[in-house]
Amino acid sequence: MTRHKRKMTRGRVIAALTAALGLTGAAIATNVMLSPAGAAAVWPTPNGQQPVTKTIEVSGTRDGGLKRFYGTGDLGDGGQDEGQPPLFKLADGAVLKNVVIGSPAADGIHCSGSCTLQNVWWEDVGEDAATFKGTSSSATYKVYGGGAKKASDKVFQFNGAGKLVVSKFQVSDFGKLVRTCGNCSKQYKRTIIVHDVDVTAPGKSIVGINTNYGDTAALRDIRIHGDSSRKISTCDRFTGNNTGAEPTKTGSGPDGTYCRFTSADISYK
Repeated sequence: MTRHKRKMTRGRVIAALTAALGLTGAAIATNVMLSPAGAAAVWPTPNGQQPVTKTIEVSGTRDGGLKRFYGTGDLGDGGQDEGQPPLFKLADGAVLKNVVIGSPAADGIHCSGSCTLQNVWWEDVGEDAATFKGTSSSATYKVYGGGAKKASDKVFQFNGAGKLVVSKFQVSDFGKLVRTCGNCSKQYKRTIIVHDVDVTAPGKSIVGINTNYGDTAALRDIRIHGDSSRKISTCDRFTGNNTGAEPTKTGSGPDGTYCRFTSADISYK
């Protein structure tokens, strides 16, 4: 059966993004002031710092007051090994805001279910900046404001099910901004929205998805800086697996089905 997809207008996309983020107009205005997008935006100066020797468990809302948190002891390796513990582990529905992740960053932040990361800044990404691990198809992960630098591989690792919305974020010197897991033992359909984001070279790709599991990625208002040769890939498509094998890349760029955007949604500065 052929499915006929309704094309969303830009206004409807913005409305959908607002609903996905769960923010009122007043909250949006406040948060824009807190964390404006743009490569020229000044990164925050941390208000002190705190070493983390054991993963910090978060339920409800935790406001870090823009303090820098960094790993030490068992969390202070600073390597890229898989399976490292995170600095923060968020319970389903938790909110973490106004935090600077310093170095060593271990495996950053883990979300066990739906979560919100608001005005969180990674100065030097460790294994990954954040990993989203919820198992419900209704899980929603929201990254609003903030930024990440020096990610040799992935910034956001999307292992679980549901929807990830990244908005008003900035990233520079990175491998992949978002990657749905290509070879996890348990696979899901995953939905990604990346909106109003500044991307600064060097970098490899903005989004990577698995078409065989029905992943989709919508890119809107993406500004790419310092990439006149256009080496940063916008949206890479893969055939994923659950065996641990390296996934096969099948294509790149908009296709109207899985990578949902047009050239008008990407600008080069």
